[in-house]
Amino acid sequence: MNEINSINSDNHLLDEVVSLEHQVEDLFELSGLGAYRVSEDGTCLSINSQALKWIGCSRESIIGRKSPASPIANTNWQILKNSQPPNSNEDSEEHIFGLIDKGGQQRFFHFLNAFPPSEQHSSHERSIIFDLSEYRQQAERQRISSIVFESKMGICVADSNGLIIEANAAFSKITGYSAHELRGKSFDFSVLLPGNTALKSKVQKSLANKGEWEGEIREHRKDGSSFTAWVNISAVPMKHDSQSYYVLCVYDITANKTSQEEIHNLAYFDSLTQLPNRRKLNETLSNILSTTPRPDSHGAALFIDLNKFKSLNDTRGHRVGDMLLIEVGHRLQNTVRAVDTVARVGGDEFVVLLEDLSEDMPKATHEANKIGTKILKALARPFKLGEIQFTCGASIGINIFGYDDLVHDVIQHADMAMYEAKKNGRNSLCFYNPEMKASATAHANLEQELGLALELEQLAVFFQPQLNSKDEIYSAEVLLRWKHATRGILKPNEFISVAEESGLIVPIGFWVIKEACKQIRQWTTDPLFSKIKLAVNVSARQFQDPGFVKKIFQIVQTSGINGSMLILELTESMMHDINQVREKMEKIRELGILFSLDDFGTGYSSLSSLIQLPINQLKIDQMFVKNMVANSGDAIVVKTIIAMAKSLGINVIAEGLETQQARSLLHEMGCSLYQGYLFSQALPTQDFENFVKHRN
Repeated sequence: MNEINSINSDNHLLDEVVSLEHQVEDLFELSGLGAYRVSEDGTCLSINSQALKWIGCSRESIIGRKSPASPIANTNWQILKNSQPPNSNEDSEEHIFGLIDKGGQQRFFHFLNAFPPSEQHSSHERSIIFDLSEYRQQAERQRISSIVFESKMGICVADSNGLIIEANAAFSKITGYSAHELRGKSFDFSVLLPGNTALKSKVQKSLANKGEWEGEIREHRKDGSSFTAWVNISAVPMKHDSQSYYVLCVYDITANKTSQEEIHNLAYFDSLTQLPNRRKLNETLSNILSTTPRPDSHGAALFIDLNKFKSLNDTRGHRVGDMLLIEVGHRLQNTVRAVDTVARVGGDEFVVLLEDLSEDMPKATHEANKIGTKILKALARPFKLGEIQFTCGASIGINIFGYDDLVHDVIQHADMAMYEAKKNGRNSLCFYNPEMKASATAHANLEQELGLALELEQLAVFFQPQLNSKDEIYSAEVLLRWKHATRGILKPNEFISVAEESGLIVPIGFWVIKEACKQIRQWTTDPLFSKIKLAVNVSARQFQDPGFVKKIFQIVQTSGINGSMLILELTESMMHDINQVREKMEKIRELGILFSLDDFGTGYSSLSSLIQLPINQLKIDQMFVKNMVANSGDAIVVKTIIAMAKSLGINVIAEGLETQQARSLLHEMGCSLYQGYLFSQALPTQDFENFVKHRN
């Protein structure tokens, strides 16, 4: 009986153990842990759903087996068994192992010890594993959040009532408030937007509708200093909470805004006068033409060019020139109306835009003329530039425009009118008319054609003989001709001004010198021509070229001629810097080259030039030569020039000689060289050679 009771008791205990085991299995099934049991020979006795999921197999494929059939599951099962830690309570890195999921990615796990280190248990006992991936991701998110929160961007977090919970150091630096001062304060009322009710309402509305707002604000720090910031406010709902938090991100863009303003000023305003520049002027004019409410009304553009500005810069320096430009800007602003625009568009060029003139064209013209006259008077008054008093005046071109005109045409037509004002005399104004555009177009076409003339070999040199008192050909002046494709042979007075303005005079001038040297070289072996010197005109712009001396040396030395057979003709307009001119001339004289001073008697520094410069010859201006027979005053000037030149040991040549009577008078005065139509006009090479052969 006792045995039966004992057996029943054992069976009852076994049932309780089995029941308990089932409860444990159910508990692990509901948990997020992985649990399994393996026999001593490696057979899987039990495994819960979480472990099956991580290994990657079904319960049927592993229960009662030593390994599942699936390759990935088999690999994971072997990793699991091989990574089984010894009986230890240490939470070491050795307990961490990785399993491969169905996507081929590795996830990390950790074995959990189910028994104290003092207890012994067999391999039949349950092994428990824990997924570290989510834990690691959470830790990484916290680490990143910490980095972000301590970034250079100002960040503060507020609760659902808008009260600040926390703020980072950057936010405190931007606002001037410490985190302690900020906590519990409303971010929209106490820190940002305190006085901007309209913006505050806009922010609140955007947060309510879209859950965020961002934009630029201008605010004040705690110390009262202002700053500009880009702000983003976001409502962040919590997953397990019905409430939302607000994250306020503030980026201080004060320095950027300052830089943008500086860049804008550099792009749109003249750095010297602080007036709008050409770019800003065009933008302003474009806005005027596109937004005016009165399409029948007129406006006016006044293009203003200062007189004598270059001479002021050259003689007094750029500092004084800058002072003049600043003062001119002030006078213009004080002369025109408040609605008008004053801009500096070039070195000494200004433009005034007059808006909203009369709808009646004559009245609009009268209004513009009135303001233009006021400007002329204002700029004619002496300027006090430090210790210097300077009077310059200006030339003004005026273009009356309608509001359907193009921006480019408005300014260009005013510019054309300004050049006409210069031609008509200084300190004057001129209104644009369509004929000016036709003239300017022809001028531009001529410039373009002249630019190709050298390349197309359309330029040629002619020679006008210069005779001595014995009617012998002593020398010849080399004169440029342009064999134009449609207009025939053009003389210098028809295109030289275009060459000067465009700068083409420099390469053309050196080409003429090369041609002269080439001709001298060809005549060297012919006794009839070998003693004929050739005189070449040098323009002021060419003479001022930094490489002038070097290029003359190259041309003469390459040609192999005797430099004394070449005469360079200079004009008195080059004599502004007498020291620089003398230095260049003396250097060139090393080649034996001679110098002639052209148009003598028309400049203001004639005597000074004669005394200081190595001049070999004077050319009396043809104006005096043509008038001296009929005008005793001109005759006295010519006689004085000849006597003065003789006393200085300088030869004199009279150009523009047309009558025998004038020649006789010049001979009596002591002039020994003559040039003019009395003997011959300028001739092409072959005709000149025939002239020499016949004459000599």
